[in-house]
Amino acid sequence: MKTKGILSLAVILMLSAFVSKAQSLDSKYGLDSAQTIMKASLYVENVKQKNYADALPYWRYVFNNAPKYSTSTYSNGVKIMRGMYKATKNLKYIDTLMMVYDQRIKYFGNHRKYPKGYILGKKGSDLFKYKRKDITAVKEAYQLMNQSIEIQGEKSSPSVVANCMSASSLLVKNKQIDPEEVIDNYLRFMEMADNQIAKTSNEKKKANLKAVKVNVEKIFFTAGVADCETLSNIFTPKFKASPEDMKLINKILKMLNRQECEDIQLYAMVAEKKYSLEPNSRSAANLAKMFFKKREFAKSKKYFEEAIKQEEDKEVKCDLLLKLATIALSEGGTNVQKTKKYALQALALNPNAGKAYLLIGKAYASWSKKYGQKPIERKTVYWAAVDKFRKAKKVDASVAEEAQKLISTYSKYFPGKEEAFFEGWKNGQSYKVGSWINENTTIRLIE
Repeated sequence: MKTKGILSLAVILMLSAFVSKAQSLDSKYGLDSAQTIMKASLYVENVKQKNYADALPYWRYVFNNAPKYSTSTYSNGVKIMRGMYKATKNLKYIDTLMMVYDQRIKYFGNHRKYPKGYILGKKGSDLFKYKRKDITAVKEAYQLMNQSIEIQGEKSSPSVVANCMSASSLLVKNKQIDPEEVIDNYLRFMEMADNQIAKTSNEKKKANLKAVKVNVEKIFFTAGVADCETLSNIFTPKFKASPEDMKLINKILKMLNRQECEDIQLYAMVAEKKYSLEPNSRSAANLAKMFFKKREFAKSKKYFEEAIKQEEDKEVKCDLLLKLATIALSEGGTNVQKTKKYALQALALNPNAGKAYLLIGKAYASWSKKYGQKPIERKTVYWAAVDKFRKAKKVDASVAEEAQKLISTYSKYFPGKEEAFFEGWKNGQSYKVGSWINENTTIRLIE
């Protein structure tokens, strides 16, 4: 009985020690708080100096023995593994880098600022960056980044979105995913960026998001699925199989509109079906664009006017008015006067619509031969036209290049000093261009 008592006591003591050890392992500082704090301090100093090889053993102790110590264990671990890979090109450090992300998710996956979705995006981006020549690794990276974007939604990191688009482009070229998946990614990412831009007032963040849009667009165009013929081959059989699937119809039209494929047969079929099922502003606009591409301007104007009457979104309505103004300019003759009318309506919705000023300037320039009684009077119209081109360049950077070309072209037609002498005109004087143009301008003479 005495022996049994001694054995029982030994078992109890062993269990107590085991429980105590287990509790220590689960604590923030691990088994030895003094060692953890000391080694953490040593590796942090080495990381600051970019001495990653010296930092590694100290960091490894904290990573293995005190995984709950701090999120900085993982952010510094990323720096160390990237640094070691850069110095050695040994892929074992990338494998460890993936472990760093996994363990961070395990112990800090519910972090308020950097949750699981954020870390998955970082992990996928790094895997893609360092193993992009390994198509199996690229596919895994793509899945990680997609998972991150699904969790983070519009909080997704712009770099993760761009990398995910790049990975999908690489995968489609290697026949690992379908072209439609790349198209879906493109539409999803562009919509996300548009929503984020609309919601932010931070100009720096807005500029970054716009840069991401440009990057995603470039990647998409190089993926080999963006041309009208490819889009037609992908979507025509799908549409014919489900001609009343509005989700599919909307996706097809969004894609074809983005790529300006309004003149292909698929667009006509889908646009007409959309209008028959939902005769609203957007469906009317789709038909209008189609007829515009076919140069059937009478039909195009009819549907643009219908779309404008129903449209409530200012940005969309402005774009529709500019297209109507473009038609009026294309028709020539007295119709160019309507170009100014529609362009001014567009400017009332968006004062920074540079394209509106370009259209007004072009309308003026096209009218020059019909203005006034004398050749020199006709040349004065170019002053008013160039004023509009300058205004376009000032308010809208996206049209600046075209505006400058137009300024250079039409400035050559200004009146010369010799012919202006007989009119009593001098540089810098004010001048009124009459008729429907009705603009005050400044006299500018050339030698």
